[in-house]
Amino acid sequence: MKNLFLSTLLFFAFGVVSWAQEGIPVYFDYLSDNYYLIHPSMAGIGEGGKVRLTARKQWFDVDDAPNLQTINAHFRVGEKSGVGAIIFNDANGYHSQTGAKFTYAHHLKFSGDARNLNQLSFGLSGTILQSNLDETEFRSTTPDPAVVGSRISSTYFNTDLGVSYNYLEFYAHATILNLLSTKRSLYAKDRNDDPLVPEVDNLRRYVISTGYVFDRGDWQFEPSVLFQMTDFTSEKAIDFNAKAYRGVGEAIVWGGISYRRSFDGTLYITEDGPEEQKLQLITPIVGVNYKKFMVSYNYSYQMGDIRFDNGGFHQITLGYDFLQSTKRYDCKCPAVNY
Repeated sequence: MKNLFLSTLLFFAFGVVSWAQEGIPVYFDYLSDNYYLIHPSMAGIGEGGKVRLTARKQWFDVDDAPNLQTINAHFRVGEKSGVGAIIFNDANGYHSQTGAKFTYAHHLKFSGDARNLNQLSFGLSGTILQSNLDETEFRSTTPDPAVVGSRISSTYFNTDLGVSYNYLEFYAHATILNLLSTKRSLYAKDRNDDPLVPEVDNLRRYVISTGYVFDRGDWQFEPSVLFQMTDFTSEKAIDFNAKAYRGVGEAIVWGGISYRRSFDGTLYITEDGPEEQKLQLITPIVGVNYKKFMVSYNYSYQMGDIRFDNGGFHQITLGYDFLQSTKRYDCKCPAVNY
């Protein structure tokens, strides 16, 4: 019963992100013109470059609740290349990770008209990450080979590989995060190779997304979907998204909503017996682009009978676009032109 309760608590506390997660968690900031954060092939996708700063905080009334900060910048180099970099800090209770990604993307044009968007892109990111675990407050009545009892850290290297296709208002992306097999020595450090301590070297996560922008004069509507799967645990989740844009003077005001549902559930006990609940998150998002600046906010609320806390997950994004004298393409394609 204790193990069942613990697994239930962890599942609903941290959502679809498995304990084998390493790197930047896949939240909802990609909806704020931030696809580069999860798809390296989007580096330098449009004219000039972009800078995006994000901050996310879960459960303001909970000590050591998960929080994430990222800053990234990417820009076009010549006609066929793009480069980018991401710095991030992710803290979650006793565990934290800090890292940087460096990206090169290559863009192949299929249209003879330079103003027509028809482009296949490939991107490769190298990641340097330091993972930290504070076990100084861990207490056990019996010796546990998995617990050292001190602050430990370890540095890892991995790569992300992605491909994108943009054709006018249509787009599709596919990325493998943490492509390489990298042993997480942090969780086996000084354990004397105890067979009871698991070793995990498969941190791969597959992310696929696609969408289309419908132009209705003063309004644009963008439905999209994102699917992700963790290789080691086979956890899967899907996001259904809908956004709307409208020009107001020199600004573009937009808003939308996202619904995330996991394919995998976990059991919990009720008076009538065991029940299964799957992760469900509903996330409204609003934002505005004004000249070269962008700001957005999203709030994720977890649905279901079992929740770690009644509070939601807050995230804000600030952006700045540079070296963009004109919109590069004649299309309603926010991730490229805005």
